[in-house]
Amino acid sequence: MQAAAWRRHLLDHHLSPTTAAAISALRSASQPALVPQGLGGVDGARYMSARAPAVKGSGHLVRKGTGGRSSVSGIIATVFGATGFLGRYLVQQLAKMGSQVLVPFRGCEDSHRHLKLMGDLGQIVPMKYNPRDVNSIKAVMARSNVVINLIGREYETRNYGFEEVNHRMAEQLAMISTEHGGIMRFIQVSSLGASATSPSRMLRAKAAGEESVLKEFPEATIMRPATMIGTEDRILNRWAQFAKNWSFLPVVNDGSTKIQPVYVADVAAAIVNSLKDDGTSMGKTYELGGPEIYTVHELVIIIQNLQINESCKLYMR
Repeated sequence: MQAAAWRRHLLDHHLSPTTAAAISALRSASQPALVPQGLGGVDGARYMSARAPAVKGSGHLVRKGTGGRSSVSGIIATVFGATGFLGRYLVQQLAKMGSQVLVPFRGCEDSHRHLKLMGDLGQIVPMKYNPRDVNSIKAVMARSNVVINLIGREYETRNYGFEEVNHRMAEQLAMISTEHGGIMRFIQVSSLGASATSPSRMLRAKAAGEESVLKEFPEATIMRPATMIGTEDRILNRWAQFAKNWSFLPVVNDGSTKIQPVYVADVAAAIVNSLKDDGTSMGKTYELGGPEIYTVHELVIIIQNLQINESCKLYMR
C-alpha cells in the first residue's frame, strides 16, 4: 500500500497541473461517495456506498471474477425443492456461475450430500426447515436475494395433497418473499398444461399456485416445463425397468397420448438465463418443451429397441 501511494505521489508531481486535475476528477467520479450509516469506525460512523439501493431485477447484483465457481455472481439463491430431479441440475448451474445456493431440506441429512460437491467450500449451504413453519421458511430466506420454488408433487400422499404442495406452499413462499423486501427475483416452476379448467387435479392446483404467486409477487417469473427426461427421470427409467423385469409394457389408449419431453438440463439453463437478463422475464410465463413431440407408443418402441431383452411385448388397451 505504501509503495502504491509513493508511486502515485511521484506520478502526480511530474504531471502538468491541468492533467493532474483531470486525473483527480476521474478518480473521484469513479468512486461512489461514502455516507455515514450508523455506528462503527473511528468517528463512530460506518460508511457505505451512496449508490441507489437494489431494486427488483438482476441488474443491480454485484459481480466479481471471471464467471466460474470461484467467482461471485451476486446471486444468493434459496432453492426450495433442490433435492429433487430438477434441483440437482439447477444447483449445479447456479454454482458453476459463482452463486451461493441455500438448500432447504426436510428429510434426512443424506438427502443433500450430492449437492455439496457442486460448488466451492461454503458455496452450497444445506439448511433444515419445515415447510409448514413460517419462521423456518423465513430463516432459510433471510440472506437471499433470489427465491426459486421447485416444490411440486405429481401424486398425493397421506401427509401432502395436491392443493397444499402445488398451491398453498407456492403462495406462502411468494408472500414471505414480498415481506422480505430484499428478494429481487422469484421464479415459480409449474407444469406445462396447468389450467384452471384442466381435468387433472394436479394441473388445476398448479394453475392456482401460479395465480397466487403473481398476486403476491407480480414480478415473479413462471416456468412451465413439459415432461422432463434425464439420467434420473421418473418416466423412461421406470418404463425401461418394468420392461426389463416383466418383458412387457402396458399402454393405455393405444399409446396415443402425446408428450413433448424436454431435457432437464435445458430447463435448468432456462431458469438461470432468466436470472441473467435485464429483467425482461419478470412477470412473464414461459412454456418449456423439447424439440420433438412423441406419442407414448413411439416412446415405448424406442425403449423396446434399446432393451437387451428383445422379447418385450406391448399390451395395449
